[in-house]
Amino acid sequence: MPTKPTRQLETFPNPRPERDYEISMECPEFTCVCPRTGQPDFATIRIRYVPDQLCIELKSLKLYLWSFRQEGAFHEDVINRILDDLAAACRPRAMTVVGDFNVRGGIHTVVTAEHKAR
Repeated sequence: MPTKPTRQLETFPNPRPERDYEISMECPEFTCVCPRTGQPDFATIRIRYVPDQLCIELKSLKLYLWSFRQEGAFHEDVINRILDDLAAACRPRAMTVVGDFNVRGGIHTVVTAEHKAR
């Protein structure tokens, strides 16, 4: 059965919740659609976080990121939405999401959003 995009993020228990450590992920095949032109935008998404009680399950992250492929979104909005969704799913001690978008119209855009637990 084919795998389908979904906004459902899965987590699993952090095997070492007593320790601060960083998890880094790089997703070089992110795509979304420009809401003005309808043309595809390509980016590498970099996620770094210090987990608390939960970690993000990687296959669900892949399917989550796929869900943006047909959606119109400005770079600034999509990176902040990804951060909000990931932080809500795993409630990390700290998290940073970076969207490094391919050059479009002669402009290279990098958007960085951060979350810190209160």
